[in-house]
This record gives sequence, C-alpha cells and structure tokens, in this order.
Amino acid sequence: MSVEQQQFDIVVIGAGPSGSVSSALLNKKGYRVLILEKAYFPRFSIGESLLPQCMTYLEQAGMLQAVEDAKFQYKNGAAFTRGDQYEHYDFREKFTAGWGTTFQVQRDRFDKILADEAEKQGVEIRYGQSVTSFQSLSNGPLITVNNEDGSEYQVSAKFVLDASGFGRVLPRILELEKSSSLLPRSSVFTHIEDNITDSRYDRNKILITVHPEHHEIWYWLIPFSDGRASVGAVVPQDYLNAMDGDSESKLKTLIAEGGMLADVLADAKFDTPVRSLGGYSCDVSSLYGDNFVLLGNAGEFLDPVFSSGVTIALASASLAAAVVDRQLSGENPDWEQEFELPMKRGVNTFREFVEGWYDERFQDVVFSKIKNDKVTRMISSILAGYAWDTNNPYVKSPSRLSILAELCRNE
Repeated sequence: MSVEQQQFDIVVIGAGPSGSVSSALLNKKGYRVLILEKAYFPRFSIGESLLPQCMTYLEQAGMLQAVEDAKFQYKNGAAFTRGDQYEHYDFREKFTAGWGTTFQVQRDRFDKILADEAEKQGVEIRYGQSVTSFQSLSNGPLITVNNEDGSEYQVSAKFVLDASGFGRVLPRILELEKSSSLLPRSSVFTHIEDNITDSRYDRNKILITVHPEHHEIWYWLIPFSDGRASVGAVVPQDYLNAMDGDSESKLKTLIAEGGMLADVLADAKFDTPVRSLGGYSCDVSSLYGDNFVLLGNAGEFLDPVFSSGVTIALASASLAAAVVDRQLSGENPDWEQEFELPMKRGVNTFREFVEGWYDERFQDVVFSKIKNDKVTRMISSILAGYAWDTNNPYVKSPSRLSILAELCRNE
C-alpha cells in the first residue's frame, strides 16, 4: 500500500513563536508553507516574559497589532531582589535604539494568536501531526508524518525549518543533540491568583528573586493583566531532589524562604497544578544542514533567568527566513556566516550573562550600590534582548562582564 505524498515549498515543524513568525515571513515572499504541529492550541507553555527586541520581529511578521489588541500585561523592565537588596532596570533607558517596552503573556493565548495570524496570512497549519522521519533527497527533503488518526503520509519540500522547541524533532532524528555546557538545573512553577497589594511590587516588571542564602537558587514572578501571575523557582537538580514533598510543597517551601517574594505572595492562591521541568539546557552539533535549519529551542536553550528564549526563537526565525529565501531564489548563501555565527553572537552574549548570574559575577553587578549610567544602559539593552548589537561593548566582548564585576566588588 503506497503512502500518500504531498508537496510544499517549505515545511515548518512546530507552530510556536519561531514557527509562526518564520512561516509568515516566508509566506510573504510567496512560498507555499505548511506547519506541522503535534499539539492542539491553545496549550500551556512557559517563557511568558517577552523582551522588547521581540516586538521588532512581531512587527516584521505583521503580527504586532494582534498582540497589542490582546491587552497583555505591559512590561517596561526587570526588577531584582536578594535579601533586603532591590534593584531594577528600565528597558526604556537603554544603549540600543528600538523598542523599550513589551508584554508579559500567557503563552497559551500568545502562541495561538501568532499561529492564527500566520494562518490568516495564508500559511496552512495542521495540528495533531507528528514528524517521524526526515530524508535528504536530491530534489529536497522528504518527511514522514503520523496523523493523530493513525494514518501516515509524506511531504516533500524544498526546505524544512525545525521550530519544535523542546520537542527537538530533527536533533533527535538526525542525532544532532549534545550536552549543554551549563550545569543541570530543574524548575518548579505554576500560575496563581496573586492577590498582590505590596507597594514594593511593580507589575510592569518581571521580578527576579535570589534565595537569600543559596544564591544559585532564583525565582521568577511574572504578572499577567488579569490579576494572575506565573511563579517558579530554578534550583540545582540535586537540591530539589533532596527536598521533601511533592512539587507544590517544594515550590511553597522555596517561596517561603524567598525574602521579599514571600511577603509579596503572602495572600496568593495556588489554584493550578504545579509543574516541573528538569535538564532543560541543551545544545546541538550544528544549527543547519542539507536543506534544513533549527530555530529557537530546537537548536539551543540556555536558561530562563533572563527570559531570552522567545527572543532567541524570533531572532532565529527572522534570520533563517531571509537566508532560506536567498537559497530558494537560486543564490548560494553561506549558512555558517549568514545564520549560525550571527545567531551564536547573541546566544553567546546571553550565555555569558547566564553563567555570570550563577557564578555571581552578574549578581554583583546588579546589586552594586554604585552605578555608571552609560554602563547601566548597556546592560539594560542586553536584558531587553538587544544581544546582537555589536556597538554595545558587552555584546562585542561579553567577557567584559568579568572586569565590570571586579570593579563592582572593589567599590
């Protein structure tokens, strides 16, 4: 019995932010694009605090108005607390030109808005579809798809973009996965009715809290526009495993130890099951190959501390779409020079700051009492997602963070 074979110009695996944005950009270029998504939307996802840099990519894809119309929680910066210390960065006061505000979003709504917008623009999306194989043939990729009804079919394309996120479809199929250089950590998280009345808390900013004693443990508090919030803790796996109780009791215990955070959430109502995610940092041996490219988390995920996940995903979508268009237009782009190295520039900037967070170099910068306005604006730009602006000395040479940390320690 023959398997049905269909043909598209481009197949995108995954309808999350990178999949929706890349498909919309390629659809605008006149390509026939198919998105294959395993889940049904809306569906839960973390990564709810956007960075201002995201707004540029949403605008490029013609999706910004729909996001603005959704009335998500406005966001203009990030606040940090550790013990009795409190500092914040205002993203409107930054080194790099561009958007200085963005939104905190419930990802089930946000992702569906983007997918729906891509569909309205002419992209075909099929939900309940699982990609099971990838073959690189002389006339282009051939992928095999399992429909949720048990049937199987194949799709040929000129190019495939893997935007499958933590599903990491092509890295698994093509054995591209490799261990991350970051230490393994776990997170426990949920959505709550926050009931926050504490005047110290600014709903226009994500709140990042450091455990007063164990500085490698940190928490996020992301407010939504409906009086609810996302709260979670990131903890070394061994530490979390040694704690008593289930995920909810562990999260509540950690919050109770969180200093100001415990006060802010004193009246919170935990009404949603607590989830956990472990060993999420990942890497691959290559971000591209013969007529395919990996976007966002399908390629590399660092750590949630600076909310860089969606920004990296959208940056990769925008950059890849441009290079794919060049290739399918008959040019011979250099994927290493035009995609992988530019993407790694931003990722490596974020990585330096993530590593600096855990070894406390960046914590020393954040909680320093003496601030230089110009340097603060440079740091604010990176926290706002502008990690590709090489005019910023901390992007051009991320290792400068160590020098800055030393200056802060010796103030």
